[in-house]
Amino acid sequence: MSKNDPFDPELVRELAKLINETDLSEIEVEKGDLRIRVARRIEAVQVQVAAPAPAPAPAMAAVAAPVPGPGGGLDRKAGAGHPGSVPSPMVGTAYRRPSPEAKLFVDVGSTVAAGDKLLLIEAMKTFNEILAPRAGTVTAVFVEDGQPVEFGEPLLVIE
Repeated sequence: MSKNDPFDPELVRELAKLINETDLSEIEVEKGDLRIRVARRIEAVQVQVAAPAPAPAPAMAAVAAPVPGPGGGLDRKAGAGHPGSVPSPMVGTAYRRPSPEAKLFVDVGSTVAAGDKLLLIEAMKTFNEILAPRAGTVTAVFVEDGQPVEFGEPLLVIE
């Protein structure tokens, strides 16, 4: 920082680093005639959770036979109405493994406990863990690694 140029890029970098570390939205520093304000834009993420479908009346309950799809599981359309379906809670990109060289979190035939990590959904550069809502066996997987998903779209089935 010279006398003719009071701007200090290193100070700006340090302030930006401080904002990221503390989750502040802005910070301002004043020293003599120099005043530096660093701010970041925060975009709100709205997550909606679908209400569970009402249970059919016992006398009128009809059970549709599963429709085989690729890989021996259900097809996506049949999976959407399946009682063991795990829907996407948000729009984003689904990842079935923590990194490209790692093994899958789960696959067809995997046994899971309630709370086990099933996959990740990246939304707005944030990785959100999708956890098993119940214990059981994964009988169908409808997403591939890196595939975009929509809110409410079936991700997999746990029976």
